[in-house]
Amino acid sequence: MAQENKNLLGQFIPIQYHHHMLQDIARMQGFRGAIDLLVRPSDKVLELGGGTGVLSFFAAQTAEKVYCVEYNPELVSEARRLHKLNPNCEKIEVIHGDATEYVPPEPVDVVVCEMLHSALLREKQLEVIDAFKKNYQAQYGENLPIFIPGATLQAIQPIYQDFKFEGYYAPVIMFQDPYSQQPRTMEMGDPVVYHQIVYDQPYELSVKWSGTLTASAEGKVNALRFITKNVLAVNPQTQQIVDWHNGYLVLPLEREISVSPGKEITVSFEYESGAPLTDLRPYVGEKIS
Repeated sequence: MAQENKNLLGQFIPIQYHHHMLQDIARMQGFRGAIDLLVRPSDKVLELGGGTGVLSFFAAQTAEKVYCVEYNPELVSEARRLHKLNPNCEKIEVIHGDATEYVPPEPVDVVVCEMLHSALLREKQLEVIDAFKKNYQAQYGENLPIFIPGATLQAIQPIYQDFKFEGYYAPVIMFQDPYSQQPRTMEMGDPVVYHQIVYDQPYELSVKWSGTLTASAEGKVNALRFITKNVLAVNPQTQQIVDWHNGYLVLPLEREISVSPGKEITVSFEYESGAPLTDLRPYVGEKIS
């Protein structure tokens, strides 16, 4: 893939995919709950990567003003069209612009950004928020707004995945609904956290990890499952967390590894956030006692 296309990866997702996201109940309820919890009536809100404008709509039900920035002109038109059909959207200004460059005309209280993909690949969440913080602080000083989500945690898990489809063996990258049962997947060990991001704190744009996964069952490991959990908000009174999981990413291994309880598998990988899925190429081996 040419470098210039890599830089645009995730920014021109077909509009039908954005329409599909409106049907994602866990995503919609999670962000609505977080926005309802954290946005106050006097707040100014900025959404980076507005898509169809639904998260700006949630914010506009409470906030005084919402700035919605979107790079794709087709989605700018779609958000403006849909906002005309919904209440309180006169508070929303949809801006056709690059979220890595945009600075709002006034300080804002809350920033919403859902440019998230499994393992923080494909989309530019880390890059966009990192650029926003630098641009915003240069204009308005060190104090940052609240971010939704506030944090992302990533974990990795050894599994056995059934890659046969009506008798056709196809070990390919797959996505799984994290809120549904997965009868074709056998968990061969517990997930291990390999990466954590808190968005109002400094962070690296690359992801690098080396560690071990411990088997908890007898059998074979033929894939790794990558888990991406987003902490959307924390209720300051109850400390209850509003979260949302991206789809699990299942990555087949080049060879199966036989395991028994207690056996350790070594894993190492490094990739840039926002990179293509094919850039995730872990080295997996068997730990020798």
